[in-house]
Amino acid sequence: MELYEGLISRRSIRNYTGERIGEEKIEQIIKAGMYAPSARNCRPWHFIVIDDREVLKRIMEVHPYSSMLKEASHAIVVCGDTDAENGPGYHRLDCSAASQNILLAAHALGYGAVWLGVTPREERMKSISLILGLPPSVVPVSIVSVGVPSKKNPVAPDRFEKNKIRRNRW
Repeated sequence: MELYEGLISRRSIRNYTGERIGEEKIEQIIKAGMYAPSARNCRPWHFIVIDDREVLKRIMEVHPYSSMLKEASHAIVVCGDTDAENGPGYHRLDCSAASQNILLAAHALGYGAVWLGVTPREERMKSISLILGLPPSVVPVSIVSVGVPSKKNPVAPDRFEKNKIRRNRW
């Protein structure tokens, strides 16, 4: 798959077969996350790979939009380390870029994935931190659900909006 085609054709996939993805593929997906840009190359991220059904169930109990984890092969929690970031709040930007790379890598490998927001919802951040036993300086930013899609990827809608482009000033 060509890069540009992958960018345009990636969709949020929430329905999976339940089939397990091999660990080498999960590592490839996370590696792509680690190649995301970050402010001053601080790379303040950590990735928690979850395949334990009990942990996934606990996440589903606290995250209102996580029901797809029931059939997902894995969840990848992208966390930011506030002690390692370039400055206050930069971990959110860096981890968002890493999350996007993870989504694109999963798509490029033929898997389905969807981004579940955690930050900035304080109740989600606290609950996920407790479930995963995160240290105080490590903040959950997103959860990416990954699995073998139960259906063929849907056709991408036309999202190009020329009226949202400005030149040189507003």
